[in-house]
Parts: sequence; C-alpha cells; structure tokens
Amino acid sequence: MHINDLLKPESIALGVSAPASKEAAIRLLADCMEKGGNLSDKEQYVKDVLAREASGTTGLGDGIATPHAKSDGVKTAGLAAMTIPDGMDFAAMDGNPSRLFFMIAAPNGANDEHLTILSSLATMIMDPDFKEALIAAKTVEEFRSLIDAKENGTFTAPNAAEESTESAPAADHIQILAVTACPTGIAHTFMAAESLEQHAKKRGISIKVETNGSAGAKNVLTPEEIAAADGIIVAADKNVAMSRFDGHRVVITKVADGINKADELIDRALAGSAPIYHASGADTAEGADASEEESLGRQIYKHLMNGVSH
Repeated sequence: MHINDLLKPESIALGVSAPASKEAAIRLLADCMEKGGNLSDKEQYVKDVLAREASGTTGLGDGIATPHAKSDGVKTAGLAAMTIPDGMDFAAMDGNPSRLFFMIAAPNGANDEHLTILSSLATMIMDPDFKEALIAAKTVEEFRSLIDAKENGTFTAPNAAEESTESAPAADHIQILAVTACPTGIAHTFMAAESLEQHAKKRGISIKVETNGSAGAKNVLTPEEIAAADGIIVAADKNVAMSRFDGHRVVITKVADGINKADELIDRALAGSAPIYHASGADTAEGADASEEESLGRQIYKHLMNGVSH
C-alpha cells in the first residue's frame, strides 16, 4: 500500500483562497475527505477533529498543518489535501500562515498498515523542498506524482545542489536517545522523530528515536543504550514507559517541541543540565523531577488525554 492509495484525486483541493477561519478550513478538508468515500458521519468526524485541535493546534509551523482524528465517523482510513498558496491563520506554533494541509482520518479500529502509511506521510512533508513543490503544484496529477516520487526515492528538488556524501565520524555509542508520542500516534509522533533525527544528523550527533504511535512502540530503546547515552529526550503528550530512565537526566517536554525546537532539545540533553528522573509507583512520564520541566496543568492534561479517544 502507498500514500496515494489513501489520497484519492477527488480528495485534493489546490490553490484554494484562504477560508475565513480554522473551522472553515477543517470543514473544507472534511468535504474533500467525504468525496473520497472515507467518512460515514462527516459531522462526527469534524467534531473529533475540532476536539483534537482544542487539545493543541495541528498548525505545525513552516507552513504545514495536519488536522487529524481517530473517529467513529470514519469508514476507511484516508487522506485529504489542500494548498492555500497565500496562506491562512491556522494558529500555527510559529505564528506564520499555513499553506499546505494534509487531513488524516482513521477509524478507531484502523489497522497497522494504514497507520504506518499515514505516519510516513507525516515525515515526508518535513522536507522543505518537497513541501514547496507540493504547494506549487498546478494539477492534482502533478501533486500525486510528487508524492509517488518522494515515496519511491526519486524526488529531486528543482535546482537542488548535490549533497555532500561525507558524514561525521561515528560515535562509539548512541549519544542521544529520544522517545516521541502524541495522543493519536499518527502524525506528530513521527514528525517529531524525523525532526530530531534530521537536526542530529546535520550536527554529526548519533541519535536513536523510539516512536510510540498507534501501532505500538517501534525502535524501542534498550537498557544498554540507555545506560550509555549522553542525553535522553522524552517529547510526549501521553504517558510512555519511564521507569527505565530512573537515575538518568531526562529532558521532558511536549511533542510539538520535538518538531519545532529539536536543536534546543538536543543542546539541553547534551549539556547534562536536565533534572534527574526518579521513577515513582506509576510508570508514566510524570516523575519526581518532571515538575521542573512541566506545569501541573500539563501533567493533568496528559492524564486526561490518555482517557480520550481522538
């Protein structure tokens, strides 16, 4: 299965004029999703997408927005896409207009294959050249062809300079370990992982990122890796296994920071100034020293989110 198996031509809207509001944009995308035959109850799906937005914007910054939800209003997993070349205010994390929108719909019982495909798209659009090419696409056919090319490794950015094949000397151990997780486990989990990996690679820093997505934990960190790591980052908006980090310095933050503040998180992890995590009775992200990194309100939010289906 490929991304375009989930993104039907009728679910793509290009060159759209800026809607009047975030909800209006979400409804336009939901209309596209419905045209693709993915929804059984559009209003229920829109309600669930808006609930997801209320927990934290999916306007990720850099012109990208990924409104999404798991919902009983979804018949089959799918995608919808929309470009707004002039941009619109989608309450993005960086305050800038959003121009490229991918809406993700998953039924509450979505299978692992669908979730893996949806998640792969989330990492692909982190490539700025690919993002700009999609925004500039004039036809649905061109848009879908770009996705095919990116997915099969043949996408080439216009006028792209040849990248250096030289790499930094390999460390004798993995320097940074990270865990990413979000309530739905579809988009932000994997975008944060991709961002951390990209920024670490640019700096010649070895990193391993465990993703806690809808299909379960992948690339799981081992006790040996944890013992040898120079720094640990947990960028999560839901509970993840934390007792394994007992006695280690851990940077604990929200998943959005993994996307937008990757360099800062890496710096903090390597500086060795993060609080030492002490495991308590519950194996969750709220440890004894977590209060130094998170407000009480955020900890309450995480507990609530783990009991809410999005």
